[in-house]
Amino acid sequence: MKLLMSSLVLFLFSTISFAQQKQLTMEEAILGARTTLAPENLKQLQFIKGSNEYVYLKKEAGTEQWVTGNFSAPAEKPFLSLTQFNAALRTAQLDTVAAFPGMQFQYDSVTAMVKGQKIAYRYRSGQVIVLADKKKLLRENLDESKTGLAAYLDSFNLYVANGSNVKQVTTDGSEKIVYASTVHQSEFGITKGTFWNNQGNALAFYRMDQSKVQPYPLVDWSQRPAQEKSLYYPMAGNESHTVTVGIYHAALQKTTWVNAAGPAEQYLTNICWSPDDAYLFIVVVNRAQDHFWVNQYHAGTGAFVKTLFEEDDPKYAEPLVPMLFVKNKPEQFIWQSRRDGWNHLYLYNADGSLVKQLTKGDWDVVDVKGFDESGSQLFFTSTQSSPLSRNLSSVTMKTGAIKAVTSGALMHNCIISADGSTVIDISSSTDNPRKVQLIDVKSGKSKLLLQATNPTANYATGELSVFPITGKSGDQLYARMYKPTGFNSAKKYPVIVYWYGGPHAQLILNSWNGGAGDYWFQYMAERGYLVFSIDTRGSSNRGKAFEQAIFRKAGEAQMEDLLTGIDYLKNLSYADTSRMGLFGWSYGGFLTTAFMLRHPGIFKAAVAGGPVMDWSYYEIMYTERYMDKPQENPEGYANSNLISQAGKLKGKLLLIHGLQDNVVLQQHSVLFVKAAVDKGVQVDYMIYPGHEHNVLGKDRVHLYQKVTDYFMLHLP
Repeated sequence: MKLLMSSLVLFLFSTISFAQQKQLTMEEAILGARTTLAPENLKQLQFIKGSNEYVYLKKEAGTEQWVTGNFSAPAEKPFLSLTQFNAALRTAQLDTVAAFPGMQFQYDSVTAMVKGQKIAYRYRSGQVIVLADKKKLLRENLDESKTGLAAYLDSFNLYVANGSNVKQVTTDGSEKIVYASTVHQSEFGITKGTFWNNQGNALAFYRMDQSKVQPYPLVDWSQRPAQEKSLYYPMAGNESHTVTVGIYHAALQKTTWVNAAGPAEQYLTNICWSPDDAYLFIVVVNRAQDHFWVNQYHAGTGAFVKTLFEEDDPKYAEPLVPMLFVKNKPEQFIWQSRRDGWNHLYLYNADGSLVKQLTKGDWDVVDVKGFDESGSQLFFTSTQSSPLSRNLSSVTMKTGAIKAVTSGALMHNCIISADGSTVIDISSSTDNPRKVQLIDVKSGKSKLLLQATNPTANYATGELSVFPITGKSGDQLYARMYKPTGFNSAKKYPVIVYWYGGPHAQLILNSWNGGAGDYWFQYMAERGYLVFSIDTRGSSNRGKAFEQAIFRKAGEAQMEDLLTGIDYLKNLSYADTSRMGLFGWSYGGFLTTAFMLRHPGIFKAAVAGGPVMDWSYYEIMYTERYMDKPQENPEGYANSNLISQAGKLKGKLLLIHGLQDNVVLQQHSVLFVKAAVDKGVQVDYMIYPGHEHNVLGKDRVHLYQKVTDYFMLHLP
């Protein structure tokens, strides 16, 4: 009887405790992870450029001020107050500010954007100088050199300004002739279209001729009447655009064109200047994307000098990062390659001869962080400890010896001081929201700057776990699960599965919230759902073979891996696998729709956002890399054409598309709906006017409410 009473008391206590905790609202679940429920951080934490002193904005007694410190300093010191900053602005006859703007600290000054103007505050003299006014900063694709020259676009053409002296560099710019912008649909790591040399007096820039690409109509529905805007979107198997590279020499006010001989539809990527600015390096990729050449060109004439080396791959090669010249040793550079199956660092002489492979093993280098002061050590983050984690290491240029700087099953995001002596380490794990520490590289000792508390501690969240599952291929597949709040293993819970499965993405990490960018999974766990995700083959940071399993047969390896995940769920006594929902966006939207068609009956309901429905309607660069041309791989395209298979749909399917989607064109989902109608199959459809491939801002809350309502309707 006493045991029964004790159990009853314990049950009542836990029930009351659970009831006292809050549930996430949809707005908190979607927007809170970046705002009110974001883990505590040190605001604008950074090193002062050229030093090992750090600064950040600290709030004390309701007022923010910049403070500074270093590894050996016993305490932080005040550096800059809002009162001081506003006094300097008033002296310069500029408007004051109610709060500090974003700032970048140099050795003797700080730059910031203040009410539309770029200013420099020299904190030793207290002087404020206007570096760029509002008119200049509003210029399209503005790119400033270290000497103050400014490149920008105006009416499709490239201009370079030196103060009030403006030179029009090109004259034939139009919607079809695109200058100084990203090219090749921003593939191959391309994020910009202008590249100043080291001295800041010569500019390499892209020219993209789209005249052979058929215009594609996008409609602006906010106008009366609606207006059409053409998008030049090269589809797989069709003609592509032609890209060339020009070099503008400011002192001579003339342009030379790089002689990148070869087929018109090759790809020009990874542009880089030599340390002495005498040469420009461009990685030339063939359209088949199975071969590339690292080429050297004369910067003065644009003439081809030599091919330093070339690489090929029987499936595809994808150079993403330009060469990095070794600090204080301009005759050598670092190259990143997956030639041995994993992304690693290689040391080359400037003539193209290989010195040595610097890193090696069944793990990927993820990011190169930079050199120490001497240039003898290079810092990088990798998956060496685990695909789920990121740790910082250094490699010695001379010997190739690798030294770990951080460790543990954590996601480490690191900033390196200019001399390489100190590291700002911002880490997290599934049970640690954020930890910020300073690391002395030589001794390995650390100094704690911040330990954040759990921002969702007052909410009734579910238990999160990250774990491996062995796939049918023998690969280890990582999964993530949120158990329902108040979990009871004797109960049965409906299941929501979220996945992506495509290249350049990894969902599951040893980081806060398991790598999820918002709290929607926790929101669903609070409402009694078991939420499961899996990183299938095709996803990133697992080596080349793991990703290339999808080559020429999109979806097949991923669905086999998801079936492995479903088998795992079926073995859980508390998972109600008769009530499961599937959700994915973009590549995940394609996989979600494909799974519903090929494996009917497993999921009762599914949501596919921005889905590719026929790869022949997707853009050339991405599609032909993973699928080859439709003419070369008719079987692969036919098997992955979901429009032709729409009649197989058995469960409930909600399609969602941004009405101005310029990545996965809305035609994909429209054609699928038409095919479903033709086959007498019911499908649900939701559009988001004004949004492109991702639905952002407050409308994202609406989107996730729509998804939630759909699952609650069909999986109550």
